Amino acid sequence: MQQTTGGTSTMETNWLEDFLKLAEEGNFSRAAEARNSSQPAFSRRIRGLEDWVGTKLIDRDTHRIALTEAGETFRTVAEDVLRRLAQGRDQAREVGGAEAGTLRFAATHALSLTFFPDWLRDQGDDQDLATVSLLADNMQACEKIMLAGKADFLLCHHHPSSPHRLEPGGFLSIRLGEDRLVPVCLPEADGRARFALPGRADEPLPYLAYDDRSGMGRILAAAQVICERHAALRPVFRSHLATALLRMARDGKGIAWAPHSLCAPDLASGRLVRAGSEDWDVPMEIHLFRPRARQGHAVETFWSRALAATGPRQER
Repeated sequence: MQQTTGGTSTMETNWLEDFLKLAEEGNFSRAAEARNSSQPAFSRRIRGLEDWVGTKLIDRDTHRIALTEAGETFRTVAEDVLRRLAQGRDQAREVGGAEAGTLRFAATHALSLTFFPDWLRDQGDDQDLATVSLLADNMQACEKIMLAGKADFLLCHHHPSSPHRLEPGGFLSIRLGEDRLVPVCLPEADGRARFALPGRADEPLPYLAYDDRSGMGRILAAAQVICERHAALRPVFRSHLATALLRMARDGKGIAWAPHSLCAPDLASGRLVRAGSEDWDVPMEIHLFRPRARQGHAVETFWSRALAATGPRQER
């Protein structure tokens, strides 16, 4: 409920959650439904937030609801406020003993399967580590988890040209390793690639593509290898899961750019082959992100250990 003090509205945190959901959905009815609210009540809370800020945050004149320039600026502030509140709550619980020694990781699906288990083991004996909680999801969802303060660390692939929402002002990262996207497909009986890049304009090759939720899809798009090398491709399947694309590639459905960390066993066994030379590969780094603000003892201790293992120059 909106409160007033001397005629001035008092901002409520659920207004910030409403605002961020509206920015995500771009539609009042969908955002209200996601927030379990009626549209009139939801719209009143958005108006209340604009009154409190003192400027228009939402451009309602376009077909798809968009943020004004002020709204884009305030979005970063709203994310930071909610994240810091969640972190402050967790730190208070840790001091009180409710969640002492818990490390919460978010990781993209591929790295949760291939990189995370061995890397975590290398950080020390089980007795030395705090209780570990791992949530695997697509990059878009992992970003939201971090921005909401619901995880202490994010493990993901990274490319300097690829955009992400974990800005340096709010987050630190260290490089833990390297990987690369490799174009793969089913081999013919003689071992040659069934679909060989670059393909022909009059007969484009079937393409197993990442959707917008995928961090590797962003990296592949940012690297522009498909465009710059003039690949003739026809999308036949989309998913945010590299494992799903690999399964389709094994079934002979097309070409997929898969992380080498995930497809290496298939290449070694001959189950899959390269669809192009190494010139078609896209190099990536494996990064661990954390909030820049100081965290609880367990998080800071683990970060110090990870940083020592990689070298202080890796921190960004």
